[in-house]
Amino acid sequence: MRRHTHAVEVRHADQVVLIGASHPVVVQSMTNTDTVDALGTALQVKELAQAGSELVRITVNSPEAAAAVPYIRDKLDQMGIFVPLVGDFHYNGHKLLTQFPDCAQALSKYRINPGNVGSGARKDAQFAQMIEVAVRNDKPVRIGVNWGSLDPAVLARIMDDNATRNPPWTAQQVMSEALITSALESAQAARDIGLRDNQIVLSCKVSNVQDLVAVYQQLSQRSHYALHLGLTEAGMGSKGIVASTAALAVLMQQGIGDTIRVSLTPEPNGARTTEVIVAQEILQTMGFRQFTPMVVACPGCGRTTSTVFQELASDIQTYLRTQMPVWKTQYAGVETMTVAVMGCVVNGPGESKHANIGISLPGTGETPAAPVFVDGERTVTLKGNNIAVEFQAIVDDYVKRKYGANVPK
Repeated sequence: MRRHTHAVEVRHADQVVLIGASHPVVVQSMTNTDTVDALGTALQVKELAQAGSELVRITVNSPEAAAAVPYIRDKLDQMGIFVPLVGDFHYNGHKLLTQFPDCAQALSKYRINPGNVGSGARKDAQFAQMIEVAVRNDKPVRIGVNWGSLDPAVLARIMDDNATRNPPWTAQQVMSEALITSALESAQAARDIGLRDNQIVLSCKVSNVQDLVAVYQQLSQRSHYALHLGLTEAGMGSKGIVASTAALAVLMQQGIGDTIRVSLTPEPNGARTTEVIVAQEILQTMGFRQFTPMVVACPGCGRTTSTVFQELASDIQTYLRTQMPVWKTQYAGVETMTVAVMGCVVNGPGESKHANIGISLPGTGETPAAPVFVDGERTVTLKGNNIAVEFQAIVDDYVKRKYGANVPK
């Protein structure tokens, strides 16, 4: 159970997402379309939501983008996609939120970077304008500090304070303190204006794993707000996945973090939804949440020179994820199912027995037969060229029999 005493409610229509308190960690993502392209943005939001993103953030960086937000919301509602939208504001958010009230109303939550709201006297006034809009519209706010755009005034003050320390902090400690101070002081300013504790989410993002862990451990000790986790730039491919997993897993294992985003740089022409899938798989493999049936598969060795089990494992995993949007409306609990696709006799039967459904494919030199196990019992042995099709049919039948009586709430 997480220690925050208040849950932040993010709402659109009848869809409510609760962040913090004892509620499950929330998965969110962000579009990379031009928000002015209302249809293109709405379609990407739909893809992200259907992949499992429970909040979707969109860039609101110009009057044209702000004007497009209500149309995006309308298009999503027409498609039956009620995922809450979060507006991402930098530099001119005070103008956009006040000059485009329909945008302010259509969004379910605002993200404000205190390092990018202005400088000097204008900073406080422009920050206040944004918070006042949030208060009037009863919208929660994420105060998101990034080390790449840290408020220079806060950093200068912390550096001045450090000059009097004996011994002085390291550069990393100064940066961490500046991030946390910016977040906490901004949160207090928002409260002074009228935002409630249960309308505030904090984040202090960096791109280095160890720095992120250190910052959030301190932030968690020094605040009672809901916390959003994520590396500000995780990177591409396996590097981004590994970095995000390493950072988020350490923190969540300590009970730190209430909502997460995996900020992957997409491969050229790659799916934006990958970041959603990775976030879900981090939570699911750690046992915090269940999103989709999991496939257990062996890595292969000299006994498995055939690629048959690899192809079947990939096909089954893709099939299960593809089916989930339909299954979750019909079969409560199906997301807890495990399917084993094993490549030889060494661990194949044992792993298959531990799964809800398992198949042990023949390894090199083994008898060309594939025993199937259902709830630990061997039920049938598949042979021939149609093993993949027949096994998928067995999975379908199991889902209907096992979970068909369960009606999702």
